[in-house]
Amino acid sequence: MGLSRPRDLNQLAKFIVDQASGGVPKEVPPPAKKAAAVALGMLGGKKGGAACAASLTPEQRPEIAKKAAAGRGKKA
Repeated sequence: MGLSRPRDLNQLAKFIVDQASGGVPKEVPPPAKKAAAVALGMLGGKKGGAACAASLTPEQRPEIAKKAAAGRGKKA
């Protein structure tokens, strides 16, 4: 994955000069994710769906399923 080229002509010219002179690395590594943030995100994601499903009444489940099926039909 390389750098994205600017659309503005002046910025593009500076970008080209910087690359040619070695001022900008050819490829920028993706930003590292913080381990604590990743762990918290995984915890919430694992709990959220199960907690939501457990709190639904038997009448609410078919209504939500019908809305989801109708939404998937509209995308096609």
